[in-house]
Amino acid sequence: MYVCMCHAVTEAQVKDAIDAGAATPRQIAKGCKAGTDCGSCVRRIQALLGEHGARPCPTARLAVRLGLAEPEGETPQLRPSPLAA
Repeated sequence: MYVCMCHAVTEAQVKDAIDAGAATPRQIAKGCKAGTDCGSCVRRIQALLGEHGARPCPTARLAVRLGLAEPEGETPQLRPSPLAA
């Protein structure tokens, strides 16, 4: 299955890069250029990284810092919307 249509990069190629030590979308891109054109594959690349034990994507960490998500391993609690004021 293709992950990146712009550069014809398959899921197997991305998994091979992860197995070779790539731990971020940028490191994946250095090897095969996936995610460097239209960007529509970056979320799938992040998911593959997460499935293989890589660090969480920066967006997930930012959401925790902003209080929009719970840190990994914690039980989510209901909170009032930050927009409701």
